[in-house]
Order: sequence, then structure tokens, then C-alpha cells
Amino acid sequence: MEKHNAVIKPSYDDRLTNEDLAPLKKQTWGTYNFFAFWMSDVHSVGGYVTAGSLFALGLSSWQVLVALLVGIMIVQFFTNLVAKPSQVTSAPYPVICRTTFGVLGANIPAIIRGLIAVAWYGIQTFLASSAFLLIVLKFFPQLAPYADVKQYGFVGLSALGWVGFMVMWVLQAIVFWTGMDSIRKFIDWAGPAVYVVMIMLAIWLIAKAGWSNIDLNLGGVKYSGLAVIPVMINAVALVVSYFSGPMLNFGDFSRYGKDYKAVKKGNFWGLPVNFLGFSLLTVVCIAATLPVFGKLITDPVAMVSHIDSTFAVVLGALTFMIATVGINIVANFVSPAFDFSNVAPKLISWRMGGMIAAVGSIFITPWNLFNNPHVIHYTLDVLGSFIGPLFGILIADFYLVKKQRVIVDDLYTMDRKGAYWYSHGYNPKAIMALIPSAIIPIMCVLIPSLGGLANFTWFIGMGCGLAIYWGLNAKQRAPVTSRLAGGVTDSL
Repeated sequence: MEKHNAVIKPSYDDRLTNEDLAPLKKQTWGTYNFFAFWMSDVHSVGGYVTAGSLFALGLSSWQVLVALLVGIMIVQFFTNLVAKPSQVTSAPYPVICRTTFGVLGANIPAIIRGLIAVAWYGIQTFLASSAFLLIVLKFFPQLAPYADVKQYGFVGLSALGWVGFMVMWVLQAIVFWTGMDSIRKFIDWAGPAVYVVMIMLAIWLIAKAGWSNIDLNLGGVKYSGLAVIPVMINAVALVVSYFSGPMLNFGDFSRYGKDYKAVKKGNFWGLPVNFLGFSLLTVVCIAATLPVFGKLITDPVAMVSHIDSTFAVVLGALTFMIATVGINIVANFVSPAFDFSNVAPKLISWRMGGMIAAVGSIFITPWNLFNNPHVIHYTLDVLGSFIGPLFGILIADFYLVKKQRVIVDDLYTMDRKGAYWYSHGYNPKAIMALIPSAIIPIMCVLIPSLGGLANFTWFIGMGCGLAIYWGLNAKQRAPVTSRLAGGVTDSL
């Protein structure tokens, strides 16, 4: 994070400000940077495994493809909404939360998002390490016993698994430590690199299987007529839940956008357009594994491991490792870096905040959160229960209550007369809206009789948060234009 890029005014309170949280002096990201951001976010082992897990719902390939596209269109719509306040103010997600939760209350949504990022950081690191293990065992097969958790295991992970996890952990930390500009350069090429390998893999599988032998109507259960609709709706909800984390804190990146138009263009190319290509490749590759390998393989690392060329295995594994490192840094390292720094700006820098998240990711044993389709869906449902309400409350506050007006200087002051001081630095209405909005979707996950709603926790939480917060603020007027002075956004 370049310190010379920050604008810190004398009126800013150092209890709320540091070089990383302050508004930017210069916003430089263009359409391609956001396009590359989403490529890195989408083209990962986690994205591939999540897409593949939709087959476990009993959907055919074309139904999975439709669900993926509908889900990503929903993600694009909401991402554009949440991007705007940060782009026009150049303030990161936890700082924008001060408009809604108060200058001190913003630590509540910041810590929630930060802890969720810790979980995802661990999961993605674990998934990337599986590609690392593939390479190691390809060249040193004698180490196979150490990859067996039953022979050499600790808290659910094999000895070799621990080595792989920690190697990926260190590599990601090194990239993150170099700063935001280096991260931007990394994701600019990491996402496209995966496309090259995915296309090569698809061509190889098609050539091996023969196009006529690839059945795009795969699925454990064949639904007929309207019976497939609720299952596809479940799949759409899972797609939205998967992207709900980076969608919530997308302001951490949209703040760097040259203008809002560049952000929206980047989101268009990076989400529906890019995701269409990724989804087609994913569906074709998975469908082709049945005639080629005799079984359906939804894990790209496992898919690559079946290829009889050492060069192809190493190339594929390295590419998936790089791609997963890309998404992990942009989605799960940058976010908690800002979130935890927001808690104590004087003591916790952006880099320190990211390292806190990285260390925490080891202790949650993430391999136990993402080891089969059922657990994957359960994990997404639980995380969505907390992310949805925050999203709904923030959107309701910015668009419906404050009418897209933000007093930037008041985001960084402890002055009791500031617009975002509220009551002792906390907005009680936001907290009153958050509690029931999180409890309701969590009940849908934990109570068996409500299990049919579990996949919709993000939507339920988002809807409840938006409705309750809007209702509590129905009579509140947005700040008047005359107060919008000095680093202000009005009529956005």
C-alpha cells in the first residue's frame, strides 16, 4: 500500500485514520484491472469445485450452466450497487460502514467480514496446497505414506498436507507483503493464465473422449418438467453465496477505480462474460472425464493428476496453484487487512491486519470446512447468514436512507457533531436490524425442519436486513446538501 497515495487532513482523528484507511489521492484502476480481478476470483480451484458440486444436486450439465449464469448475473447487479460508495469516496469497506453503523460501530461489520475472510483464506490455501502435493508426489512417489492422514495425520490433515499448506501460506504472505500495486500486477496476469491451461485441458479431454462420447446431460438424478426448477434455484443461491464475501467488501477494490463507469465495465466483462467462458469450460471438462477416466471428476487438481504426461500435470497443478493464490490474496487477504486495521488504526497497519488473518486461518483447520459437497454447501450457507444482513443494511442505508450522500470528512472524525457519530459512536438502528437479520437465516441452517431454506441464507439475511433497517429509518432524512463540504459526494 503506497503511503503517498493517502490524503490525511489535520481534522482527521488518528483513532480512525492511517495511511491505508484514508481517502486516496489518486485512483488509477481501469476496466481491465477489474476484469482481471474477477478472473482471479473466478478461476480458482474453489470456484471449480463449487461449480462441480452442483452436479451433486442431481442437475444435468446444461442445468448447471444455466444456474451458474443466473447466479453470476445476480452477483453483478449487487456488486455494482456496493461498489459505488467506495468508488466515489475512495474509502475502503470498513470506512464506508461508518456511514451506517457509526464511526465506532463500523468495527462490528468489519470484524464479521474479517473473520469470514479468515475462514475463506484457510479454505483456499488448503485447496491450492492440494495442487502442490500433486507435484510433489509426481516426482517423489515414495512420500505417499506421509500424504495418508491415517498414518501421519494431525487434526485431520496429513504430514505432507501440512507441508503443502504452509508452503502456500508463506508464498501468499510474500506476495501480499509487497503491497497493493504488486497485488494488482499479479492478478492482471494470474487470471488469464488459467484460461490458457483450462482451454488446453478442455481440448485434450475432448480429443481423448471424442465429442460424440461427451454426454452433457449428466447428473445423479434426472428431473423432469417443473421438478427441476426448485433444484436449479438452490444452485443459483449457492453461486451467489460463494461470491457473497468478495461482493460485500468489493469497495476495498472499487475505491481504486478511475471512475464508476470503469468499475461497471470491468464487472460486466469479469462476471457474466468471463463467467460464461469459465462455466462452459468447466462443464465440458467435467462431462468429458466420464468417457476419458471412467468416472465423473469435479476437482480440477484430481482431473490433472489423471493425465499421463508429467509436464502436463506439473503445468496444470502450478497454474491452479497460481490462480488460487490470486483469489486468496484479492478476496481473503486484502479484506481482513482493512477490516482489522479499522479496529485500531494506530496499532494495526494494513499489512499487520492481513497477517493476523493469515495466522488465524491455520487454527480453524479449513480442510474440515470444504472436504465434500455437503460440507461445502453447509459452509456457504453459514457464511451467507452473516454476509447477507450486512449487505442489505449497507445498501438500504446508502440508497434508501441517505440517498447516495456521504460526508467524507465525517467518516474520520470523533466529533460528536459529526454525521456518523450517532449514539456514542454506534448506530443503534443498524445493530437492531443486524441481530434478527442474522438469527433468522442461521435458524434456517441449524433447524432441520427449515432445511429447505438453508441454501437461501444470503437472500433471507439480505432481505431482512434491508427491510428492517429501512423500516427503522423510514422517517429519517438524508443529510442536507449544505453540509456536504470538503471531500464530499452528493447526488451520486
